Amino acid sequence: MLGTSSEDGRAVRREAERVVNEVAQGLRTLDDGTTWFSALSPAGGQAVLQEVAGYVMQAHITTADGRAGVARSGVKPTANPSVMICMDPPRYGFAALPADEHVKAFRVLVSVFSVADTRRRQIYCKDTCGHAWHNLLPSVERS
Repeated sequence: MLGTSSEDGRAVRREAERVVNEVAQGLRTLDDGTTWFSALSPAGGQAVLQEVAGYVMQAHITTADGRAGVARSGVKPTANPSVMICMDPPRYGFAALPADEHVKAFRVLVSVFSVADTRRRQIYCKDTCGHAWHNLLPSVERS
């Protein structure tokens, strides 16, 4: 990527980090996050799916996290993204799914991340967390 495209990609990744963590921390609803995601270009959506899949991997999800996240996502357990995240080990090729599955994939990934990240914040970061993304304040203005 060159010039503006590269800068746009970084901006989308920063915005994704904020939106996903706000959903995970209950500062934004999953529906609000989904509305934000749905407004992205197809390429932007694929980049966000790759980014969020990375967050899910870093959160070291468990099988229980996968099942709980799918239940929270509102996506059928038999949908491709739901099946992929509940496999042992999970599959992370969400950006390669057909475009009509991207919103479902986003909902599943963010929901599973929310479950896993909440568990990790309670266990590993309780009262001592220095991670900026775990210490968000409610936004006054949201896109």
